[in-house]
Amino acid sequence: MKVTTNASRLVSQIVVGEVWPALADRNGFRVDANGQAFFLPGMGGVTLGVHCGDIATRLLGDHVEPGLSVRSAKESVNYALQFLTCIGNIVTVMSGPAEGKQGFVIGQHAYVLVDMLEEDMAEVTTGDRVSIRAVGQGLKLLDHKDIHVKNLSPELLHGLGGGTNSSGVLDIHVARIVPPEAIGAGSGMVSEYANTDLMGTYPDLDPSFSLGLEDLRIGDVVAMIDQDHSFGRGYRKDWISIGVISTGSASLFGHGPGPSTIMSGPASAFNVILDEKSNIKFLTDLIKVKS
Repeated sequence: MKVTTNASRLVSQIVVGEVWPALADRNGFRVDANGQAFFLPGMGGVTLGVHCGDIATRLLGDHVEPGLSVRSAKESVNYALQFLTCIGNIVTVMSGPAEGKQGFVIGQHAYVLVDMLEEDMAEVTTGDRVSIRAVGQGLKLLDHKDIHVKNLSPELLHGLGGGTNSSGVLDIHVARIVPPEAIGAGSGMVSEYANTDLMGTYPDLDPSFSLGLEDLRIGDVVAMIDQDHSFGRGYRKDWISIGVISTGSASLFGHGPGPSTIMSGPASAFNVILDEKSNIKFLTDLIKVKS
């Protein structure tokens, strides 16, 4: 993206965590919007075969977290992981058979989520330690003072389509436009933590549940209409929040694939350009070069 920033002033900090095991509770089953009981894999662990660019909505899972689910047992350390890591930050495995292999942050959920090359990810197991070069919080677009930036690494910003246009507005390429009625769980939370689940993304339910978002992919850049994520998350007419789809299918009603926020501001500050190729899959090239 062609835009002037304060990136040279950002502080880089190494934060650490562990690949967390998959979790469940003793009740096992949950119920979907049709009242059907389901028991499916989802949060935690190492989720193989799901990467940026892959379909997010047709996975047989609940709150699917692609790749590595990373957190820390110590609360204050875990908050540092959630708040300081940004999408595109480089992640290095520090223990186990995959020691030295690298991936990148794709967003936050209950965990920090990390994509890797499939052959490298297959060598990672729960309990393996990872380090993340956290940089990006505090990033500003100097010519767009109405736009709040968060969870956005300089590497990701560089690869996004768009930039400051001749009218002084920010061109931003997005794969999909998300209507306000799609916003589900996550509204009301701080926008540096976890993500926002999108409703209307249930391909196996009655069409009356659909909002036309069933083709969302992991890593898609999306524009959420009438959403202000500057200092939390909520409805605000004529505002736009930009996010990256970081989680996949969720069968629980009111939940769904979730975007982690990277920008928010008045709609007048953005020129949204529909571009189905707008996906952070390009970040894979960073780790391929380092492999």
